[in-house]
Amino acid sequence: MFKKRILLFALALAGAGAAWQLTRGTANEAPIKPPPYEPATRDKDGLIAAAGLIEAVAENTQLGSPTSGTVAKVHVKVWDKVKAGAPLITLDERDLQAQFQVQKAAVSAAEAASERADDAARRWTGIKDSGAVSAADLLSYQVAAKEAKAKLALAKAQLDQTSVMLDRLVLRSPIDATVLQVGVRVGEFVAAGAKAPVILGDISRLQIRCDVDEQLATRMRDGLPAKGYLKGESSLAGGADRSIALKFVHIEPFVIPKASLTGASVERVDTRVLQVIYQFERPAGRAMFVGQQMDVYIDASQNASGK
Repeated sequence: MFKKRILLFALALAGAGAAWQLTRGTANEAPIKPPPYEPATRDKDGLIAAAGLIEAVAENTQLGSPTSGTVAKVHVKVWDKVKAGAPLITLDERDLQAQFQVQKAAVSAAEAASERADDAARRWTGIKDSGAVSAADLLSYQVAAKEAKAKLALAKAQLDQTSVMLDRLVLRSPIDATVLQVGVRVGEFVAAGAKAPVILGDISRLQIRCDVDEQLATRMRDGLPAKGYLKGESSLAGGADRSIALKFVHIEPFVIPKASLTGASVERVDTRVLQVIYQFERPAGRAMFVGQQMDVYIDASQNASGK
């Protein structure tokens, strides 16, 4: 009986010691710091909340390849500024270059044959009144000259066609832009109509594509003012408001299924949205990138100010 009491007393002491250690460890834990940025919130009633993605002004350009082939050279890298017509990617052109040389030689041969046939027709036509050549033979010479000229024109057309095909193997920038993404390397295969090998955009100015829920679409009007916040921030803790003034561009009059905010093109949610485009000037001293998410608040409490 006495041993049982001692055992119970020892267990009680051990439990008290463990509880004391647990409370002491918890007391020494550093308190959770507040977030450095306060989340964006509505500052008044009558606002339409929307989520959007930053994109280059006039939208991002996903360069397409008109033909399939192996990449022989990549002329640019990310952040390069390119002019319209500048080469971006060159596909393997060895087959077409060999074909071009063959057709170039065929044009030379056709030119010689045309000159010879034309000379013969001209000489026999000059003596047709002397009776040295019959009308049938003269016609044969004249037809042969026309046939030689047609073969020359065909050879030149085939050479021009191959030249165009060679030029199509050099993918060029359609606009003055900045290279946003390069998705291929030398030696990789590019399929016509597949994933864009290069993405371009004019990022001297930016725009945001806002997704307005279809239930709120009836409140949307042209020219409504708006402001945006980078995802998850409205102001630096204890600092100034970090909102970005947005300028209305247009409403796209086609309601579409909302793409999931993971960014994957194959993911969808059970919502349809009206897309509204706003532009804004890049804020000085703040890093902003195409593809970033923004929280947007559109002021529908006042009359539209016009485009």
